[in-house]
Amino acid sequence: MTNTPAIVMTIGGSDSGAGAGVQADLKTLSAHGVYATAVVTAVTAQNTRGVKATHPVPVDTIAAQMAALLSDLPPHAVKTGLLGRAEVVRLAARHAKRLPNLVVDPVLVDRNGEVLVAGEVIDAYREDLIPAAVLASPNHREAALLADRPVRNRAEQEAAAKELALSTGTPILVTGGRLDGPRPVDVLSDGVSTHPFPGRWVRSRNVHGTGDALSASIAARLAGGAGLLTAVGEAKAWTARAIAGAAEWRLGRGEGPIDYFGWA
Repeated sequence: MTNTPAIVMTIGGSDSGAGAGVQADLKTLSAHGVYATAVVTAVTAQNTRGVKATHPVPVDTIAAQMAALLSDLPPHAVKTGLLGRAEVVRLAARHAKRLPNLVVDPVLVDRNGEVLVAGEVIDAYREDLIPAAVLASPNHREAALLADRPVRNRAEQEAAAKELALSTGTPILVTGGRLDGPRPVDVLSDGVSTHPFPGRWVRSRNVHGTGDALSASIAARLAGGAGLLTAVGEAKAWTARAIAGAAEWRLGRGEGPIDYFGWA
């Protein structure tokens, strides 16, 4: 007999290439020994070279998925990925009291830095969903959109994290994996204290889904009872190992996935 695993719900879009999105979350959560459930917000046709088509799931179907899971498989932690529309962001916010240890990965830009959403979506994140979370984990481009200020270097990264934490009342982790610098640094701020999490560069084209993996790993660790600082630090280390493990992979002709299961 084994202990019943904790449940972690992911709310996001599917990736037919299975490198990011809900598929990446399911792999990450399974690798962490938790039982993953999923609410799909959009169906995408994509591969390692990019997104070819997107089909948003109707909002009432998204709500029905959430209701079905909350009534029978209530989660110990939740993470959000691609929500895409303001009404979906607000739907998640309305259910926030039933979404413990909510980690918000605000998917606002694509892998090339192109903005994916309208201004009202950014407002909904900033005003409704992020204040209801225990953590938000934007990358530096998404932090710039949320804070309405440039984030081009470490100082601006820290300033944006602090500003967003103060304005939303939620700790903010601004990731720096796509920010130029001598080494990649993620910065966590609660508005008072700032904690850098430095890493090292890995020469690899296979970094698709790293934001999803990081936030899902954090959610899994929170579900297991870890504190926020511990969860972030351990999740960053796990994601770094997954990136390094896939550095020599040749899956597809573009930006490939990471090594979710430690195969390397």
